[in-house]
Amino acid sequence: MGLFDIFSTDVAIDLGTANTLIYIKGRGIVLNEPSIVAFDRNTKRIIELGNKAKEMQGREHREIRVTRPMRDGVIADFEIAEGMIRAFIRRVTPNTFSSKRIVIAVPSGVTEVEKRAVRDAAEHAGAKEVHLIAEPMAAAIGIGIDVEAPVGNMVIDIGGGTTEIAVIALAGIVNEESIRIAGDEMNNAIMQFFKKNYNLLIGERTAEAIKCEVGSAVPLKEEVTIQVKGRDLVGGIPKTAEVSSVEIREALNENVSQIVEAVKQTLERTPPELSADILDRGVMITGGGALLKGLDERIRMETNLPVHVSEDPLTAVVRGAGKALESMNKYSKVFIRKRSY
Repeated sequence: MGLFDIFSTDVAIDLGTANTLIYIKGRGIVLNEPSIVAFDRNTKRIIELGNKAKEMQGREHREIRVTRPMRDGVIADFEIAEGMIRAFIRRVTPNTFSSKRIVIAVPSGVTEVEKRAVRDAAEHAGAKEVHLIAEPMAAAIGIGIDVEAPVGNMVIDIGGGTTEIAVIALAGIVNEESIRIAGDEMNNAIMQFFKKNYNLLIGERTAEAIKCEVGSAVPLKEEVTIQVKGRDLVGGIPKTAEVSSVEIREALNENVSQIVEAVKQTLERTPPELSADILDRGVMITGGGALLKGLDERIRMETNLPVHVSEDPLTAVVRGAGKALESMNKYSKVFIRKRSY
């Protein structure tokens, strides 16, 4: 081990729209925080990030802006994203000078320009070597699927910005569908529902809390009602509304239907031998969206396939990226190759 190895760390990152997770070679997952940054509007200096920035969301004054530099799974604000990556890495590796090698998971449907932005942000944050891996591939590795086997596996990764559906075999993606309908769109649907039906303005954090608490894709055994606080659109004063889980399910139904439709489209394009494998092995759901109550049951009802929610779905992508980082030679085929022009 040379001097350079002592002062450098190999890192895997799930740079998600909703959350950023970091895995350090030899240490495992060391960070799991919201992809949110609070910065000074005048100087662009980062004040807080992660959980502390999330607490400030919707409560900031004119000197401070709280933003999410990732949108729909890709970088929306390059400067802030780069600062966020650098600050998160520095937080978990305070004694190292740089990151020798970084593996970053990206949506399978990203363009060459979007891939370039991720590479550049990581390089500016101190990486000497950047490798990209498609999120559904990373998720498959993370949940223990043998991606190199000549067998078809279907993975649905529902994140904050995108839903990634992929059929994987022989260390490659045979068939994929990437749609920008995921957790964020569900939150937005809940916000619009309250605006339209209750004349109530609620924030993104409140919408997310409602989705996690009572959101569902199929009828619940026991439907529940909850109190929701927000601002009355007519009078402008604080107001409380009582809503049922049935209403929230209706608000989410369009987004859930779009995800199910994308799954069906992917299955329609899948070669018959791989279809037979998927029928035997079932479909795996990962990502935060996998935690929506009854989503696995809804997909099972509409496709007649066995559907399983993976263990610890929120960390599947970063665990897979970490495994690929630990065994670069074994997983060399799964990385996204740089396109030569």
